[in-house]
Amino acid sequence: MALSGTIAQIQKALASGEISSVDLISSAFSEIERDDGDGDEIFVRTFKNAAITQAAASDAMRKMGVPQGALAGIPISVKDLFDVEGAPTTAGSAALASVAEPARRDAAVMARLRAAGAIFLGHTNMTEFAYSGLGINPHFGTPLNVWDRHIGRVPGGSSSGAALSITSNMAVAAIGSDTGGSVRIPAAFNRLYGFKPTTGRHPMEGVFPLSTTLDTVGALARSMHCCRILDHVMAGLPVPEPDIRPISGLRFGILETIALDGLDMDVAGAFVRALETISRAGARLERIKIDALHNFEEISSLGSIAGPEAFHKHRDFIIAHGRQIDQRVLSRLEASADISAADYIEMLALRKDMIERTHLATRNFDAILMPTVAIIPPEVKPLLASDALYAEANFKVLRNTALINNLGRPAATIPVGVKGGAPVGLMVVGEHGADAHVQNIAESLDEVLMPKRN
Repeated sequence: MALSGTIAQIQKALASGEISSVDLISSAFSEIERDDGDGDEIFVRTFKNAAITQAAASDAMRKMGVPQGALAGIPISVKDLFDVEGAPTTAGSAALASVAEPARRDAAVMARLRAAGAIFLGHTNMTEFAYSGLGINPHFGTPLNVWDRHIGRVPGGSSSGAALSITSNMAVAAIGSDTGGSVRIPAAFNRLYGFKPTTGRHPMEGVFPLSTTLDTVGALARSMHCCRILDHVMAGLPVPEPDIRPISGLRFGILETIALDGLDMDVAGAFVRALETISRAGARLERIKIDALHNFEEISSLGSIAGPEAFHKHRDFIIAHGRQIDQRVLSRLEASADISAADYIEMLALRKDMIERTHLATRNFDAILMPTVAIIPPEVKPLLASDALYAEANFKVLRNTALINNLGRPAATIPVGVKGGAPVGLMVVGEHGADAHVQNIAESLDEVLMPKRN
């Protein structure tokens, strides 16, 4: 099993003595340090010595019967946005790496994970400043998607290394950020589970910012239960047991507004098959159109909420180090400098109106269902050769997930693509604050859908 199991499976193996935490760390670094592997593109730095020391301490306490936290001995990767005491936080940026000082303390969510016994393996690669959904990084390399590797497809971003650390058996789970889809996109693109919480659920101290309005912290893993554990620990809450129930009689809204536009055939096919399976299991499916969601298109026409917030935060750094920044990321940031204060305020007003009116339209559903990403992972080479293709692909990849970020809602993604086929995710969206409910629904749906994709 080593690192290929879920948190629950590994906890059971640790408790029985079948494996040790030191075994897990050794296995992780065997993969990370393989000469023929992708460890150098997946991790920008590792914390090997600290990880081995912590693993040995966890094993010793387990042998002595000392109670430990919910993640005791579990190795996880950390996106290069989160402060880890003693290490620099460089946000996938070579320019920032040249000037960043070691963090004086853990980010608040990292401190909670550490207190629960999680072992940090290292900082994972990402799109520079988390400002793209594709996962391409010209400074530290682009780890390729595990699917269709002979062609070479994007990993999804911005938490690219987070996803690949799991699929490459280098970590049990990963922590990422999600401002416009940066957890759910790489999870969907790599047949993983991902969870984005309600905006404001987790403290953001010590997390490198992109958008003060939209930033959230999320988890990627091999099961929704893993995401549940990580989410609740980071929120400072007790981890509840799953409440998996038959879905018969549940009422799901199938969002038609924006979410189903321009789907790839593979995505459309997987989505329809998933809905058919859900319907046969007794759930009620109702197609819904929500006029308020067209506010999202108006926001996009004005620019984005994240753009001016990111430019405001980083403009001095951009002025000083612009030549060293990924030019596609830089061009998006600099374009945001031209967004007027009036347009920014208008975008916030449109968002507020959209949140309020969408709630009125969806409050009586158990969840809203939609494809996580409208397209399958695009090939890397054409995107590197064309700024226009890059921008078009980035928009298509981000559209559905960013729509939900602008609503501030909790959302999970579960894999629904058939084995051997293109990776496709099903997004499960709930109301504000209904994070645990979304996790329960996602696990219940996954139990129904799992036989169909294996």
